[in-house]
Amino acid sequence: MTLSDEARERLADVVALQPTKNAELQAQWEMDSGSDVHQYLESELKDYYYRNEDSLICATPEANELVGDEVEGEVNEQVVKAPPLQAAVIDALPDHDEEPQSVVATLHDVQDAGMDAEVDDVRSALRSLTEKGVVERVQKTVPTYRLAVERDALDVERVDGDDG
Repeated sequence: MTLSDEARERLADVVALQPTKNAELQAQWEMDSGSDVHQYLESELKDYYYRNEDSLICATPEANELVGDEVEGEVNEQVVKAPPLQAAVIDALPDHDEEPQSVVATLHDVQDAGMDAEVDDVRSALRSLTEKGVVERVQKTVPTYRLAVERDALDVERVDGDDG
C-alpha cells in the first residue's frame, strides 16, 4: 500500500500519539468529527492501525517501521506529543525516582501553574499519559502517579487540541 505525503504524516501522528482516541486525532488533524477520523483511518491507513482491547487506536509494527519509529540501539530521549493539559501534568508530576503524588495533588499543581482544570480532566490526562508509557501509576490506597522515565529524557511537544 503506497501512502500519500498526507497519509504518511497522519500515520506518524498515530505512531506518536498511540494509544489514542478518535477525538485526539480529530483535533490533531483538524477534522469535523470522530466519524471523519474513522473514515480516514479505514480508507487510507487500514493496513497500519488496529484498536486495542480498550478500543484505542494503535499503530502496527509495520507503521512504526514505515515512519521511522523503529528503535535502533539505545534511546536516550522520548518525544511525547501532548495537548496543553497533558504537558502541564507532566511538568507537575514528580520525577521517576521520587515519591508519587495523587490526582488531587497533581490538580492543585496544575492549577497553581495557571491552568484552569477540573479533577476529571487531570484524571483523564493521567490515564492517557499512563497509556503512552510516560507516567507510572503506583497503586496505593489512593492511586498516585509519577513520571515513568527521567524528566531529562522527555521532549514534550505541546499540541493544540483535546486535553485528555
